[in-house]
Amino acid sequence: MHPNPVFRKATDCVNLEFAAERGFGTLAVNADPAPLLTHIPFVLDQDTRTVDLHLVRSNPIVPILKSPQNVVISVTGPDSYVSPDWYNAPNLVPTWNYVAVHLRGTLTRLPQAQLATVLNRLSENFETRLLPKPVWTSDKVDPESLAKMMRILVPFRLEISNIQGTWKLGQNKPTAARSSSASAVSADGIGQETTALANLMRNPPTT
Repeated sequence: MHPNPVFRKATDCVNLEFAAERGFGTLAVNADPAPLLTHIPFVLDQDTRTVDLHLVRSNPIVPILKSPQNVVISVTGPDSYVSPDWYNAPNLVPTWNYVAVHLRGTLTRLPQAQLATVLNRLSENFETRLLPKPVWTSDKVDPESLAKMMRILVPFRLEISNIQGTWKLGQNKPTAARSSSASAVSADGIGQETTALANLMRNPPTT
């Protein structure tokens, strides 16, 4: 995470809300000879500061998690390259603006009997955002097919112990320069969700 305090002013509440809304991140687990990464949907409970997720049983991370492990989930948001020409100010250099939240804690394998609850929470979390579309539920899958799928999945829960967020949005630049670069990012940015990033650059979180 970027060490400049000006990019680290978002509260734990703001960072958790961001992570909960995204619902997708990169899980990193220590391994030999190097960390293992996997990309996961998840559901976050902001009150208990827990994250529920599942992995495919054949994922090489699963054997490592026979016992609880310290892990991190990286959740990223909009990002873009920022050209110094867009600031309309002298003596500035290229940079990359982005939003990222890291959730650190202990990941524990849940009893297999809890898998259905985890899967239902995950689907409900995303399906209810698609209203007025009727919400998909697992009872729309025939029991035999559902049981076959569930045999290859393993449920887990992360107990969050540390939350770090970087909202690198040009807060270290003059307001006029940040506004000018935000307009250019929206129009010509190189990255992901550049319009969303530009809106955040104009109104970065302060608490």
